[in-house]
Amino acid sequence: MTRTTAPAPARWIPLTGTVLSLAGLAISVYLTVSHYTDPRTLACPDTGAINCVKVTTSPESVILGIPVAAYGLIFFAAMILANLPAVWRRQETWVTAARLVATGIGVVTVLYLVYVELFQVSAICLWCTGVHVIAFALFVIALIGSSRSLID
Repeated sequence: MTRTTAPAPARWIPLTGTVLSLAGLAISVYLTVSHYTDPRTLACPDTGAINCVKVTTSPESVILGIPVAAYGLIFFAAMILANLPAVWRRQETWVTAARLVATGIGVVTVLYLVYVELFQVSAICLWCTGVHVIAFALFVIALIGSSRSLID
């Protein structure tokens, strides 16, 4: 049985994925540090519908005793590794599938967190929204970059 390899994705795909992952990691670090120090240091309004402090200090901001932002650290660290150009060049089916599954889990998590913000906490965190947009963009990048390798 011969193994065929699909062509590597366009150069912008791993670069964009890596940059987005680094941005997500930076925001997650900021949110995690703020969680353990002073959540009021967030550069975000703390009144009305946009209220980062209300979101990041709500009971829902902690799952199994761990801040949601710390889970973001783990996710984006993994995404940095998954989006390195050398990893994209491998084009192995399991790597492609793992990247898609991980980013898919990220999107499902984002949908849950947005639901929590809107309907349980009744406030939106701008920093969290940034992370949500980045997670969704990583999923789109994974889909675009993986489409040829999974079809072939």
